[in-house]
Amino acid sequence: MMENFFMNFVWLQSFGTAFGVVQVLLSRKNNIHNYLFGIVSVIIGMWVLYQSKLYADILLHLYYLIMSIYGWMYWKFGNSQKETPITYSNFKEHFMAAGIVLACFSLMVYWLTNHTNSDVVVWDAAVSAFAWAGMWLMARRKMENWIYLNISNVIAIPLLFYKGLHIYAALSIFLFFVGTSGYFKWKKIVRQKNQEYYAQA
Repeated sequence: MMENFFMNFVWLQSFGTAFGVVQVLLSRKNNIHNYLFGIVSVIIGMWVLYQSKLYADILLHLYYLIMSIYGWMYWKFGNSQKETPITYSNFKEHFMAAGIVLACFSLMVYWLTNHTNSDVVVWDAAVSAFAWAGMWLMARRKMENWIYLNISNVIAIPLLFYKGLHIYAALSIFLFFVGTSGYFKWKKIVRQKNQEYYAQA
């Protein structure tokens, strides 16, 4: 019975989606506890993706797990033992994010082509590449994380429908809209913080 439960992708996708929804809503609110829900969602997702042969996405989820731990610590303590504020990326961070996309995409295409039986090499690699950069920016509480994550969502939606993972595809659509609103929500938070700073100056 337990084996049948874990092979039932509908149930697994539903549970993973539920935790993923809570995570992204907490992220939108700039709530540090989003990472706790994200970890559960990631672990469930890795099993489903393995069964669906989306190998680059499995590595992406493993990266999510690592970045969730790093992000929780960075949000909480930053570099000076105090909570890290939301900021815009500087030139170096933009350069690093673009480098993550290019490096991840190249490595994923090579690995998927030569070492797996993936039939969606470019799609799978592109989803991972932009999401890797987005998660790195999210962990550092950078505004641009929403842009990179939404590019990943746009590519992931048709891929997941193609693979028959309709619940995850629906989640990606939801994440796209939340990512868009999240960008403007964070922008408002930054503006309010700046107004408070100048009011106290």
